[in-house]
Amino acid sequence: MAVRELPMTGQIPQERGDAARNRLLLLDAARRLIAERGAEAVTMDEIAAAAGVGKGTLFRRFGSRAGLMMVLLDEDERALQQAYLFGPPPLGPAAPPLERLLAYGRERLNFVRAHGELLNVANSDREMRYGPVVMLNHRHVRVLLAAAATTGDLDAQADALLALLEPDYLEHQLIDLGRTLQQVAESWESLARKLCGY
Repeated sequence: MAVRELPMTGQIPQERGDAARNRLLLLDAARRLIAERGAEAVTMDEIAAAAGVGKGTLFRRFGSRAGLMMVLLDEDERALQQAYLFGPPPLGPAAPPLERLLAYGRERLNFVRAHGELLNVANSDREMRYGPVVMLNHRHVRVLLAAAATTGDLDAQADALLALLEPDYLEHQLIDLGRTLQQVAESWESLARKLCGY
């Protein structure tokens, strides 16, 4: 499968007027409450109440708490996907594979740092944890490893690299171990270089 054939996150289907209004009300309420108190502290009941809709509407629209978190993440995920699939170098296709891989790692670390709490909540749902966005990231890293002539089990190597970009791991490194984001990025890049034979 070529890089340009990789699936993007789902497109939002056309909605009825009231459904679109409710969706915006729910997303605005969720963003506001999460900004005030953090994703872990906000309940679905509170989001529905703040939006002025029933809890059933919230669950019908997003399926689960993790589904709601994924929708909140979707816009920024799409921007990152566009950048690494079609954007300029070093992240985009015109750069050599190793440069792209290193650029991807830096961008993903920044993304996880900015959205770690939402990612943790979304990752609590197994379907979300191994859903299309995660599989796209895995496929992208695997394609870059292959293009850099990496040998061995490319799936396992992609898994290992991506595990170091998980929000729990990053939080442990930054908070528990007192490392800087730059130090974490340098460690990730060192492993990526070794896997690519550099």
